Amino acid sequence: MTQLNYQSVLVPTDFSEQANAAVRVALDMVADPSYLTVLHVAPPLDAFSAGDPAVVWNSVSDDSRREYLMDTFTEQFSEPAFSKTHFEVAFGPPAEEITKYASDHGSELIMLPSHGRTGLARMMIGSVAERVVRLAHCPVLVLRT
Repeated sequence: MTQLNYQSVLVPTDFSEQANAAVRVALDMVADPSYLTVLHVAPPLDAFSAGDPAVVWNSVSDDSRREYLMDTFTEQFSEPAFSKTHFEVAFGPPAEEITKYASDHGSELIMLPSHGRTGLARMMIGSVAERVVRLAHCPVLVLRT
């Protein structure tokens, strides 16, 4: 596999099969696992309906969600090869948060999967990958998974 000459690669994940495959591809392509940052963007709490029990009972906070998501990273990427990889959580609209994180942290490349939605599904849902390509300050490598 080709090795990348970037020292700061950002790979967003939604923990889907395709996204986790992109993380593994990125790990294989970087010279050092410490060059890799994996980012999960969760919706902000105000995106949930006012009637959602977790919001009403204040049983969910960004801190508790961050802790849960960091535990998920540990479970999903427990192999020793990931021991130097950085895992991060952000809250907000995915494409905006991905590109903001990349810009704020000097990422040299964003690598992400395209879920390959077409037609109505793509129009209704939108394409995070397409939006990241348009907003990013650095090169974006979109993997067809």
